[in-house]
Amino acid sequence: MNTIAPAPKIRKLPPGKRVVGVLIGLLGGAALNASLGYSTFTFYARKTTFVPYDTTSPDLQTPLFKKHNPHGNPPGCIDHAVRTVPLSKLKTIDQAELTRDFCRGVWGGIGYAYQRRFLEKKYKALPGREDHLWSREELGNAEYEKGTKITDHFEVVEKTPEKIVVRCGDSPLEAGPRPSDGLFSMEVTKDEQAQTATFHLKSVFVNTTPEGKDNQPLPWHFQFLHRLYTKLWMETAVRKLVK
Repeated sequence: MNTIAPAPKIRKLPPGKRVVGVLIGLLGGAALNASLGYSTFTFYARKTTFVPYDTTSPDLQTPLFKKHNPHGNPPGCIDHAVRTVPLSKLKTIDQAELTRDFCRGVWGGIGYAYQRRFLEKKYKALPGREDHLWSREELGNAEYEKGTKITDHFEVVEKTPEKIVVRCGDSPLEAGPRPSDGLFSMEVTKDEQAQTATFHLKSVFVNTTPEGKDNQPLPWHFQFLHRLYTKLWMETAVRKLVK
C-alpha cells in the first residue's frame, strides 16, 4: 500500500500580491546593498572625523567672512572635517606645497569627478565661463591663485601658505549676496613636535541676502549627505599626497 502522501498543492498568489512580493524583495536587496556600501565607505573614510565648529568660531568673525555675509545671517550648514597624517608619509612637507596640492586633490580628484562632469555639461558653453577651470588636468595642475574660477560654482577668494578659501553655492558671475552662498576652506596645519600634518575642510553655507536673516538649518538628510561628500573629498585628496 502506498503510504506516501500526495504533494501539497501550491497556491498561486494573486498578481497584485506577487508584485508586492517582488517589490519587497527588490527593496530588501537594495537596502542590503546600500548597507554594505555604507559600511564599506565608513571603513574607507574612518580616519576623517568632524570636530566642533559653529558660529562662535573665529573664522566667522574674519573680514573675509563678514564681507561675504554682510547681514550676519546664520549658516544653514556648517562643519569642519579633519584628517591627520604623519609627515614621514607625505610626498612633501613644504607648507605652501602641501596646501596647494591638497587643494588640487580636492578639485582634480575622483571625489569631485561626477559633480565636475555635471557642471561642465550644464554651464561650460555659457557666455563668460571661458576662463574657468573645467578639466581634471586643469584642476589638478592649477596654482589656485585668488580669483581662480572653478566650474562656474566656485571662486578662490583667499590664498595663504596655510589655506585656500573658495566662495561656493552659485556662479562667480553673481558677485553680490545670494540665496545659495558660502565659503569652503582647505587648510593644512603642521605639528612639528608630533611630526604630523592635519588637513582641514571647513564648510559654511548661508543665505547672504537680507531675506536670510532668519535662515534655518538645512534638513538633517542634506547635512548627513554633505558630511559623506566631505569625507569622500578628504580621503581622495589626502591619499594623493601620501607616498
